[in-house]
Amino acid sequence: MAQLFEVHPDNPQPRFLRQAAQMLQAGGLGAIPTDSSYAFVCRLDDKAAAEALRRVRGVDDKHHLTLLCRDLSELAAYAMVDNRQYRLLKLATPGPYTFILPATKEVPRRLSHPSRRTIGLRVPDHKVTQELLALFGEPLLSTTLIPPGETEPMNDASAVCDRLDRQLQVVVDAGACPAQPTTVLDLSQGDEPVLVRQGRGELARLGLHL
Repeated sequence: MAQLFEVHPDNPQPRFLRQAAQMLQAGGLGAIPTDSSYAFVCRLDDKAAAEALRRVRGVDDKHHLTLLCRDLSELAAYAMVDNRQYRLLKLATPGPYTFILPATKEVPRRLSHPSRRTIGLRVPDHKVTQELLALFGEPLLSTTLIPPGETEPMNDASAVCDRLDRQLQVVVDAGACPAQPTTVLDLSQGDEPVLVRQGRGELARLGLHL
């Protein structure tokens, strides 16, 4: 059964987030709120937890997983970013955007795309997510919380518990999130960004018209 931590969305209780971070550090699979629906999360360097994350989401190794980062400096340790891309990332972060970028050696090879050696990265604009990441001390491996066989992300912690209680160890409840996934932009294909998925993040904010 999942351990449920109910926290205030704007002033989350550090004690609860600390406990959640400890359970994730120990290899637990969690569900946490973000600025665009809930997300499955686990420790970056835990192979068994990453396999459980793919299994509960119902995706294979060709599905881009995403690193939730605290800020751009942390993101730059895990992705190769040129000056032009950095300017775009600065406009978009924090916010509901995921960027596909070439992975650095800090990313375990089994987590990057098997043929392209790319990884998804994002900096969420959500108080609870940010404070959890700060306590955790490193990025969390994540993917949008869409149950297998469905197309829409989940945005309510009680519904997550009802549906996935036996498959998760941690659920952080900070109230309902937006029920939209992130906008995904691939920056690894050349000079121009490629729109992979239109989600909550507006392209106009980035000066893009794709």
